[in-house]
Amino acid sequence: MEHLRVDYAGDGLAEERCPAAPLEIVREWVATAVSRHAEHGDVPEPTAFAVATVDADGLPDVRTVLMRGLDERGPAFYTNTDSAKGRQLRDNPAVAATLTWAGLHRAVRFRGLAEPLAAEEVRAYFVSRPWASRIGAHASAQSHPVSDRESLERAYQECAERFPDTGSPDDVPVPADWGGYRIVVDRVELWAGRRSRLHDRIVWERVGAGGMDDPAAWRRVRLAP
Repeated sequence: MEHLRVDYAGDGLAEERCPAAPLEIVREWVATAVSRHAEHGDVPEPTAFAVATVDADGLPDVRTVLMRGLDERGPAFYTNTDSAKGRQLRDNPAVAATLTWAGLHRAVRFRGLAEPLAAEEVRAYFVSRPWASRIGAHASAQSHPVSDRESLERAYQECAERFPDTGSPDDVPVPADWGGYRIVVDRVELWAGRRSRLHDRIVWERVGAGGMDDPAAWRRVRLAP
């Protein structure tokens, strides 16, 4: 695979473009990825990010989920809380996540501690999902063994019959084992690909209490690529 080489020709990232706190520029980069995909279709699932946790044996585990919130408190995602990631976060809330937009030669890395979202926030997001997705949340015991595809589809059909689509956001209740997490970040890194592997890496490290929008909470540094 030695011949698979690309010399990245991204826009780079200069310090003067970086605010003292990371929220503003992270939001800008996410918005750019979303609009780029809408216009050109070459940045699929622009809010998909890889979330890494640690299991009971201290081994890393990573999977891709959709980022479904980003504010001064940090990025958020939703999942079955009895899934592998949910069980791991229950035992060890340390978490890392990465948004990667290969077509833009950009990535954002988060590191911090995951905290469960409040029930009202979970419900507000759950009722916004399409009916079929809400049924799927009931039908799937995420990360647990399933005998075959047919049994999974049978479970889905049983849940669909139990909670028929009435057009109401309340026609499917929130499953007891479904929730969400906020990553309370203590480190944020923006990576911008440049030619000759001289990439730009700008890092915000937490130095005090405060949100992702609070300059007093962060120290900004550049790292060598």
